[in-house]
Amino acid sequence: MYIAMNRFKIAPGREDDFISIWRNRETYLDKVPGFQSFHLLQGPGTEQHTLFVSHSVWASEQDFSNWTKSEQFRKAHAHAGGQTKNSYLGPPQFEGFTAVV
Repeated sequence: MYIAMNRFKIAPGREDDFISIWRNRETYLDKVPGFQSFHLLQGPGTEQHTLFVSHSVWASEQDFSNWTKSEQFRKAHAHAGGQTKNSYLGPPQFEGFTAVV
């Protein structure tokens, strides 16, 4: 199992916009081999930002890597940043994890 996560720092007051975009976008993940699940998690907020994490579970790191090189990935990210550019406080920070137990 492989878990891919992106951390997003979102400007205060823009949380609902960010959530709405994620809820309504087409991900194409249901068509990708090895994809198991996806969640958008909302973390703590400060005066500077609210932390969000996208969390996807894959059968293997190779399946995730294949996704990042796929046509579905390009389609899903074709408009990334367009609607949310005023929400992000810097680029997302990627973290990948391989299950060991």
